[in-house]
Amino acid sequence: YWKMDADAFDYPVKAVPWDPKDAVDPRLSAIRDDRGYSYADIISIRPDLLPGYDEKVKSFFEEHIHDAEEIRYILDGSGFFDVRDKNDKWIRIHVKKGDLMTLPEGIYHRFTCDETDYIKAMRLFIGQPVWTPFNRPQEDHPSRKAYVSTYIEVEEKKEE
Repeated sequence: YWKMDADAFDYPVKAVPWDPKDAVDPRLSAIRDDRGYSYADIISIRPDLLPGYDEKVKSFFEEHIHDAEEIRYILDGSGFFDVRDKNDKWIRIHVKKGDLMTLPEGIYHRFTCDETDYIKAMRLFIGQPVWTPFNRPQEDHPSRKAYVSTYIEVEEKKEE
């Protein structure tokens, strides 16, 4: 997680794709280079900006995993990412303008807008994105297995 200065730099409302090499924010450039992000896009989720808004938001709220790290830089607006803790309980994360967060590959999560019904986010990727959600249950998916062994089983061993 990083707190960024989203007010200091201008980004388009929508850009699919958006080349992360075009970043003029030196901090974003450093994070991009350090973590190997080579592809990005910028999306705005608001009823008048996203065709099929209701259906899209409903699909984002379906609990799922991805087979790659999920990276979001909130350029404007706000929303909620819900993630599962080690006891399979929801933790709600209120993301707001300037937040740059990552979710590890294989973590169960979902997203929804908050009461403003608006969020503008940059999605960053390593390589070409294959943004496929795998809806729960996915216990046999290699990404889920890797997440469980890396985060859940490690925590359980620490508690013993």
